[in-house]
Amino acid sequence: MPKKILLTGGLGFIGSHTVEYYLQTTDWHIIVIDSLSYAGRVERLTCLPNYDPDRVNIIWHDLRAPLHDTLIKKIGDVDYIVNMASDSHVDRSIAEPVNFINNNVALMLNMLEYAREIKPQAFIQVSTDEVYGASEKGAIHKENDPLRPSNPYAASKAAQEMIAFSYWRTFAVPLIITNTMNNFGERQDVEKFIPMTVRKILSDSVNTVHAIQHGGNWVSGSRVWMHAKNHADAIKFILEKTTPARYVSDTTLLPDKYNIAGDKQISNEDIVRMIGKIIGKEAKIEFADLPPTRPGHDFHYNIDGSKLKNLGWEMPVSTEETFERTIHWMVQNPNWL
Repeated sequence: MPKKILLTGGLGFIGSHTVEYYLQTTDWHIIVIDSLSYAGRVERLTCLPNYDPDRVNIIWHDLRAPLHDTLIKKIGDVDYIVNMASDSHVDRSIAEPVNFINNNVALMLNMLEYAREIKPQAFIQVSTDEVYGASEKGAIHKENDPLRPSNPYAASKAAQEMIAFSYWRTFAVPLIITNTMNNFGERQDVEKFIPMTVRKILSDSVNTVHAIQHGGNWVSGSRVWMHAKNHADAIKFILEKTTPARYVSDTTLLPDKYNIAGDKQISNEDIVRMIGKIIGKEAKIEFADLPPTRPGHDFHYNIDGSKLKNLGWEMPVSTEETFERTIHWMVQNPNWL
């Protein structure tokens, strides 16, 4: 009997890649719930060559509101819940922090209340490396390091983790938390760094890179990048290979948590130049002082992915290969830019 997975935010960038990957690699039936906000686009799924409406059921629902009884009955039994839905753009969270945080907290509560009622086998809360804050002086964050978010987006994701933790302990929701790095890939919204850079290079515009001056030179921050399908593979591995820890009387016990890490840390300046090289055009770059041009900006992020790798997970495709493939796709599909 095929598993049934409920994926929130499945019309978003990462969610659509997750649906596409599971259509390719499983026999699962996939329920997508999406609010169709600015980040959700139905064509992310309907344009896929392997899109199968018999296996994918798309439901519109604003998750700031609870899942009502009629909707719960329509969804039916669910084996897995993967909660990807969240507002995710840092600049938007800085411009409108109250609405941003309220949205992410409300949807977390409503999904946990739903899970509390239907009792799935696993509830995966997809979170971010940004909840840990900056990785200073080469530090690499492990799964249960303190959460020190620097901007309203990261704070809203940390709040989601803490609310989920309380439901795991109080209501026995079978929680697994994942923290991932910067995802990229085809069909990504142009407000994100990679497609925005591609568009600027193609139009001969200047790319602004946030940096600090050190010894008379500009030094930019860095990120570890991962294609969204590699991320989807890690979530699938966790669902298939692990069983969520259940809270017992031992107060030292924590819910399962896994960092999903890429294989290479790259400076933001090098990313821009690398994209230009793939396109075949030299990138124009101007540097902008930190912190005045980007409050709440973390210079470096880095997380330790050894826990998941020690269980046997390996990233299917390298960062270099996926970068080149993605940039070429963006150039050939300018309507997405």
